[in-house]
Amino acid sequence: MSALSEASLSRYSRLAWLAGLALLIAAPFVGLYPIFVMKALCYAIFACAFNLLLGYTGLLSFGHAAYLGAAAYFTGYLVRSAGFSPEGGVLAGTLGAGAIGAVVGLIAIRRQGIYFAMITLAMAQMVYFVWLQAPFTGGEDGLQGVPRGKLFGFIPLQNDIAMYFVVLTVFVAVFLAIIRIVHSPYGQVLKAIRENEARAVSLGYDVDKYKLLAFVLSTSLAGLAGSLKTLVLGFATLSDAHWSLSGEVVLMTLLGGMGTFAGPVLGAFTIIGLQDLLADRVGSWVTVIIGVIFVLCVVGFRRGFVGELLAWRRQRAGP
Repeated sequence: MSALSEASLSRYSRLAWLAGLALLIAAPFVGLYPIFVMKALCYAIFACAFNLLLGYTGLLSFGHAAYLGAAAYFTGYLVRSAGFSPEGGVLAGTLGAGAIGAVVGLIAIRRQGIYFAMITLAMAQMVYFVWLQAPFTGGEDGLQGVPRGKLFGFIPLQNDIAMYFVVLTVFVAVFLAIIRIVHSPYGQVLKAIRENEARAVSLGYDVDKYKLLAFVLSTSLAGLAGSLKTLVLGFATLSDAHWSLSGEVVLMTLLGGMGTFAGPVLGAFTIIGLQDLLADRVGSWVTVIIGVIFVLCVVGFRRGFVGELLAWRRQRAGP
């Protein structure tokens, strides 16, 4: 592809991102329910974190909901019962999820492929059992009535618009941080590990350290999503740590486009939008409908929405 074609694609990408950001800024003022968009943004952060691990490192985790759920419970308990400020609760939840991710990662990264995936799933089920039995989590009832409080002591997060722009700011920061990570020398090593781990080892890289850091980064960002979600909705429940949510984040990533920046965001908005739109109309059949959409996507759009669009743009740009 010529330099001119690359520049053209880059320009289109920037315009698309600016248009998306403008749409998100305008969303609460054009009739979109702020709570719904905030929830979708939290899941978009979750999907971007998972994509950093799967799309750019090649590690498939089947237990990523454990870290979102852990942070949700940490933040909910500390803000509601320990008197933490919202920023303190979010920071504690993020660090707590990262710490759990470090422990799981030290065990899991010693294996590859399906064995890695099964270890992450098994560890996630152990964490789920802890939240089910621990006295401070509320069991099956979950943590209810988590207050939003005031950010830095003066920004009232009870106001949905104020809370919305805080969540949007965090989302944009995470999105830009992931872009920076992927384009950094560290990100290039992650791509090398994804493409050919044996070759990366032969070049002298300690791949286990690189994979462990990627795992901890991904779990910490997943925890950030869970912490924000708890503040937005005011509760944390067992569904935040259930294995089905780990499956949903895989679906979000593949549907939007694995290994792309905007793909997981689009996938998250699509899945959350379908769930909210169809839940009252078709009930539990919403999972069947989403499953059919996933099958159609895998058959017809194997690279996801954004992946197929990028491939089409490259074809149009010519050799």
